[in-house]
Amino acid sequence: MTEVSERECVTLEELKKKMADFARERDWDQFHSPRNLLLALVGEVGELSEIFQWKGEVPKGLPDWKEEEKVHLGEELSDVLLYLVRLSDICGVDLGKAALRKVQLNAIKYPVKLNNDDNNNNKSFSESD
Repeated sequence: MTEVSERECVTLEELKKKMADFARERDWDQFHSPRNLLLALVGEVGELSEIFQWKGEVPKGLPDWKEEEKVHLGEELSDVLLYLVRLSDICGVDLGKAALRKVQLNAIKYPVKLNNDDNNNNKSFSESD
């Protein structure tokens, strides 16, 4: 197992290259169709969900969690991220640019004034549209 660097920032491009190299070295490209990667991603989201399933509401920062629970959470979050990065690569989607575009679209759809009015009226909205 390789040592993990304590750098401040890891780019999506670095993750994309590492995942492509990882799959190629193991001859897994043949299995990495968009459908297969999506199904694997959904499975990993399920594993991530299990961590929170019976905990009720959890405060930010997870102050009551044991260190090993936080490590496990990090592993499952990483699985989700890595499958998402691999899926976007296989589909030819620049995930970073797509995400920034989506933030811009959400800013248009949910302008600051509207958001503040909604918060004052206790209305909820979804940013995932």
